[in-house]
Amino acid sequence: MTSLTDLRRFKAEGRKFSCLTCYDASFAKAMQQAEIDTILIGDSLGMTIQGHDSTLPVSVADMVYHTQAVARSNRHALLMTDLPFMSYATLEDALKHSRQVMQAGAHMVKIEGGAWLADTVQALTRHGVPVCVHLGLTPQSVHVFGGYKLQAKTKSAAEQLLADCQAVVDAGAAMLLLECVPAVLAKEVSERFAVPVIGIGAGVDTDGQVLVIQDMLGLTFGKVARFVRNFMQEQSGEHAIVDAIQAYHHAVLNQEFPAQEHSFQIELS
Repeated sequence: MTSLTDLRRFKAEGRKFSCLTCYDASFAKAMQQAEIDTILIGDSLGMTIQGHDSTLPVSVADMVYHTQAVARSNRHALLMTDLPFMSYATLEDALKHSRQVMQAGAHMVKIEGGAWLADTVQALTRHGVPVCVHLGLTPQSVHVFGGYKLQAKTKSAAEQLLADCQAVVDAGAAMLLLECVPAVLAKEVSERFAVPVIGIGAGVDTDGQVLVIQDMLGLTFGKVARFVRNFMQEQSGEHAIVDAIQAYHHAVLNQEFPAQEHSFQIELS
């Protein structure tokens, strides 16, 4: 079973690690065969499973249900579960809802935000809940951002993101996740902080990579995000899904994914 200790060791050794979203027992078994290192039970299920146009309608009960389903079949990966929209607005809520998803089988929780989460991170960590903080494009704040857009494009915005990372790491964050930020900034974050850093649309230099399972299997209908690669398209045969997942895992470890075309290569101005 992959642990946080393993992920820290991977980072120290320069060994990349893979992460995929998962919402059910069957895909959890497929990911075990493919040797995926970490699994995210993501509130992305609001769109991929429930058919909503954002993650906002997802409830804590939804996250508990899907965490239980994945955990029953997981024998290999570290499990991380999203706390959904407004479920950690107060310390009392954060503790209550973290307890529920951890008791459902999660090994850590993921929350979205910046320096203002420091007290929440500290409280959860003190109570035995490892925390991953999601920064950059945070989907629960989609209406604040005005859509799904590249974040931290300027030097001042990059400096703010670095300050946010510092604040939550100082508070005890066990992991960071960067979404849709320039590759050069993600590289700096990964080098500056000792905790593992996962990227999605953040270039090849983060310690790990995550994709939504439906995206990497080509089950995206409509506009495909720049950072997505269809690994299913490259496979054929009876075990194509497991082969596609394994191809993704190997591509992450060998730093073949993400490539430049999956990253935001811009100069901060």
